[in-house]
Amino acid sequence: MLMLSLRAAVSAPALAVASLAAFPAFAAPVPNAAIAASASPDEQLDASNADAPASERVIVVGQGDAPMTVVPRGLSVSLGEAQFEAVNAVNVEDLMKYAPNFFVRKRFAGDDNAVVALRGANTIQSARTIVMVDGFLVSNFLGNRWDFPPKWNVVGPNEVQQFDIVYGPYSARYGGNSMGGVVSVTTEAPQSSGAFLAAQSLIMPFEEYGFDETFTGYSVEGGANWAPKDSPLRIRAGFRRFENTGQSMTYTLLSPATGTTPATDIVGAFTDPTQSGPVFGAASPPDVIQTQVRLRASLDLTDAWMAEGLFFAWDTEQALTDARSFLTTPSGAAVGQGRVRSDGRVWNASGLSFSRFDRTEYLAALRLVGELAGWDVRANLSRYWIADWETRQSTGWTTGLTNGAGTQQVQDEPGWWALDAGVEGAFGVHTLAFGLNASLYETAQDTFSVTSWRDAGAPTFSSATGGKTRTWGVYAEDAIDLSTRVSMTLGVRYDSWKAFDGSISRKPTTTARIDAFYPERTKSSLSPKISILGDLSETLSAQLSLGSAVRFPTVGELFQGRIDEITQQIDPNSFDPNLRPEVSADLNFILRQDLSRGRLTASVFAQEIEDAVFSFQGLNAFGNVVSSYKNIDLVRQYGVELIAELEDVAIEGLDVDISATWMDARTVRNPSAPAAEDQMFPRIPEWRVSGSARYDLSPSLKASLGWRYASRPNSDLFGLVRGDAYGYQSEYLIVDARVNWDATEAVRFSFGIDNLNNDKAYVAHPLPQRTFILEARWRR
Repeated sequence: MLMLSLRAAVSAPALAVASLAAFPAFAAPVPNAAIAASASPDEQLDASNADAPASERVIVVGQGDAPMTVVPRGLSVSLGEAQFEAVNAVNVEDLMKYAPNFFVRKRFAGDDNAVVALRGANTIQSARTIVMVDGFLVSNFLGNRWDFPPKWNVVGPNEVQQFDIVYGPYSARYGGNSMGGVVSVTTEAPQSSGAFLAAQSLIMPFEEYGFDETFTGYSVEGGANWAPKDSPLRIRAGFRRFENTGQSMTYTLLSPATGTTPATDIVGAFTDPTQSGPVFGAASPPDVIQTQVRLRASLDLTDAWMAEGLFFAWDTEQALTDARSFLTTPSGAAVGQGRVRSDGRVWNASGLSFSRFDRTEYLAALRLVGELAGWDVRANLSRYWIADWETRQSTGWTTGLTNGAGTQQVQDEPGWWALDAGVEGAFGVHTLAFGLNASLYETAQDTFSVTSWRDAGAPTFSSATGGKTRTWGVYAEDAIDLSTRVSMTLGVRYDSWKAFDGSISRKPTTTARIDAFYPERTKSSLSPKISILGDLSETLSAQLSLGSAVRFPTVGELFQGRIDEITQQIDPNSFDPNLRPEVSADLNFILRQDLSRGRLTASVFAQEIEDAVFSFQGLNAFGNVVSSYKNIDLVRQYGVELIAELEDVAIEGLDVDISATWMDARTVRNPSAPAAEDQMFPRIPEWRVSGSARYDLSPSLKASLGWRYASRPNSDLFGLVRGDAYGYQSEYLIVDARVNWDATEAVRFSFGIDNLNNDKAYVAHPLPQRTFILEARWRR
């Protein structure tokens, strides 16, 4: 009943928003704040200005006095230098690791698949969060799972000035992919001349099963600003080189064998009661090399107009060419596949392979901001594309060692275009905003069988998939000062979506190539929003936000299916081109109490999602295991977030931020699989606790301690798969420490330890164990 009332309440603002067109223009629009180089005018909201109109006041966890670069409706967190100094940031996404009710699925340093999980969006629902860098879209909405993360490497950790996170879809300015939230990364703007150089070294001893070794890595990052006094042109250039070897991501298990075929006697398998069979090997530790270059330029066209451009290039190589088998014959010869005998039983050893991929990516973006007839105007246009992407893999362990048969997968420049434009102006007690968002995502890939996997020898076509999605939306918002202490924001957005050019091809062994095409689809949606913010007293503020969001399916969810080898047609149980969009109804109520030395924030949230999209595994009509995305009728979550930001705790100079979250996320209705009903939704923990403590030991020496905890979630939709071992989503408690020493005004040395307590935790894959980080930085 609660959620039925919530859905009705969320739809009510649509009627109120209809009155926007009737607001008379009693006076000329009043310009907003002056244009800032790092963000668009309508995004510059000053949280510290107590004398500002009620509609410009916000509730922000974190810096508080810094301008947010996304509209802060719903729980909003802003992280800056004070928080960053307490983080061992190996990759840019690490800077958010202590944010409330927040998790990034980063499996190892340099992991390409670092998916964001806010609240009840789990770690394989990548399309439920919008991520931007300097206002440009870097979310990879080509798919919705673990391997479609945001493109974090557009920026290095030493270039970040601010991280802003807004939980939930409570602003009409952002499309349905904000169902989980919006993350905005702001880099240092080229406002004054200067330069920096940073070097980092990583050391991680790792022990598990057959591993007892130390993995290492390093990074070098640098940049410079050119901003002469009185010059209209300002330029910032940067680079980063990163190399690391991470721990193995997967272990391989022996499976029972039948028949009388001879088997090889072996030793070395690890019997583990948490696993379905003995552990006999592991995928190669990933060797990662990443090279980034970045150029940002700003040009003052007039006193009121500015143009800004961004260009980024990123090349990454990942080699998994050291697959480990723990098995040997009694005489010591390595065994990596085939029928084996251990402890009197016969097993099959399979699953080990070798692979490598190379990928080169680019981002080109242009922004124009200014003032026209009293309106603040902005327009962002960007293009992200993967110019080269090739993956080569052996068919097994033996072919991997001998450069034998394998597969080659070639991507045909996947990527996206994104446009975001809007205007904002004030009319007395009304602040109106109108805008347009649009995006085009497209992908295509071919897979070949090859006779030699390392050099892709004699490729023979095997299969191909491709497709495109186009979305455009328009929005209107009105922030109304109801009094000097209360404001209300009404918003509505309309979105139009199209999926087209979906195709799948295959060449079976006995017939010619088969090409099949998916039908074109179109959908549209209307999403109302409302938010009320008020000061209940001089120290107590409250905000109530309601909204709905519609997330349309991605190319990967719709078109990445398979052709059945028996029917020679698209397998209807592989992927579903008729997926319905996810539709959410959301509520967030926030109370913030200012203290003499800090703040307390309480947040209550609720969300129900109709037609939630989830990837299922099962058998088709011919007994083949297939996976496909299907709709779940209704998923519901609600929870409470408590956040404390405290200064001078117990002793002067000790600052502590801590948050604790309780959540309940469940499948409510799922007729296609009733056994999932009333089960906790997978990969979403009931509890999350995080925070950091920072203390200045002296003016030049600072120490910090950070922690992250999550209770053990379900690993599957039916609540049958739970464990704290490899293959499961486990509980974790990770404690980190860091010390910064400012040797001079320009030089800083840092020493940190991540996972100080050496907790062995898993997101199906093993997470890093205790890691030592050494860093030196020069800046002027």
